Amino acid sequence: MAAGLPPETHIRWTATCRMVPSRYPSVGVLDRVASPGDLDAVMEIEAWTNDRLSVELGILTTIPREEWIVGEPMASVVMAAFCHPRPDGARFSGSDRGAWYAGRTIDTALAESAYHRTREVEEVGHFDTRMQMRLYHADFATTFHDIRGGQRTWARLHAPDSYVESQRLGRALLDGGSNGVVYDSVRHPGGTCLACFRPRLVRRVRVAAHYEYRWDGSRMPTIRRLASGAT
Repeated sequence: MAAGLPPETHIRWTATCRMVPSRYPSVGVLDRVASPGDLDAVMEIEAWTNDRLSVELGILTTIPREEWIVGEPMASVVMAAFCHPRPDGARFSGSDRGAWYAGRTIDTALAESAYHRTREVEEVGHFDTRMQMRLYHADFATTFHDIRGGQRTWARLHAPDSYVESQRLGRALLDGGSNGVVYDSVRHPGGTCLACFRPRLVRRVRVAAHYEYRWDGSRMPTIRRLASGAT
């Protein structure tokens, strides 16, 4: 372990939980092309005039080609996590490249997601809306840097209102070849989250359920699981 960096832990987790707004499709162009070369041909044909394609691919061209996933089920879903970062980034990733964030359990994923979606509602300026969310499960069997149980040692990386230190560490780990970070959930006490930096390590992604978040004037939404078959 390099000086000043967290220890590494091998995890084998199945059915980790990631919540994504249902307005984002679960099938896209990356699922259908057989190779990065085929994607080149698609982009050349479209000549980057197809706004939908441009939006779907996001910042794909800034991610090294050897990390792309194409021609596999849910390839577009996985790559979207890396190609569409938030403007201000997330806990361990910046605005130039995203990561696959997930909770170890559904309760943790819902708490984390509800917090961040509520911040979006706050920006709009009213709490009278609803949002449908899609739950993805994914499996991991790899080594991550581990800061769990380190609220004192790694307190600044778990700061509830600032990502400055955690993004700095995330960049150093990414540049150093790290696969990602496992850490304590800040929004769900006792919960565990992961941030995976490498698309190819996100395995067996599948749709597991659909939920609705509903704000009725209060800051936190009411959450209900929708009947199977919801879109």
